[in-house]
Amino acid sequence: MTTHNNPKILVIHGPNLNMLGKREPEIYGKETLDDINHKITLKGSEISLAVETFQSNHEGAVVEKIQSAMGNFNGLIINPAAFTHTSVAIRDAVLLLDMPVIEVHLSNIYKREPFRHKSMLADVVTGQIAGLGTIGYILALEAIADMVQKPK
Repeated sequence: MTTHNNPKILVIHGPNLNMLGKREPEIYGKETLDDINHKITLKGSEISLAVETFQSNHEGAVVEKIQSAMGNFNGLIINPAAFTHTSVAIRDAVLLLDMPVIEVHLSNIYKREPFRHKSMLADVVTGQIAGLGTIGYILALEAIADMVQKPK
């Protein structure tokens, strides 16, 4: 599915990311989620992608949004946040998708507490970017653009 011939990319932000800028700025930086979404949307239009962003603190809402991507989007970028380490439901929803999926983390989850080292999604996503801060979302957009804009 495309809008105005531009592939549609869904970007999902998980729990507590709505508190960016206030929440542990030494780990997550000072940018707000609105700042990040603005950068993502701007970059999307620069590289001919239609981008929709979504954030929820509720696992079921994230699952439903992933399910809604089927047939409506060409790719998914997801920062599942705390759900990364716990959510079989989000993993199962991602498995429904026939599109590139990139998992993004602002911090390097492998340099943090041991419980954060395990991603329930790592083995079912196309790729993972962790530890590069907000630039990780931009790199994910560039990668997904390359995947969905290639002639088949």
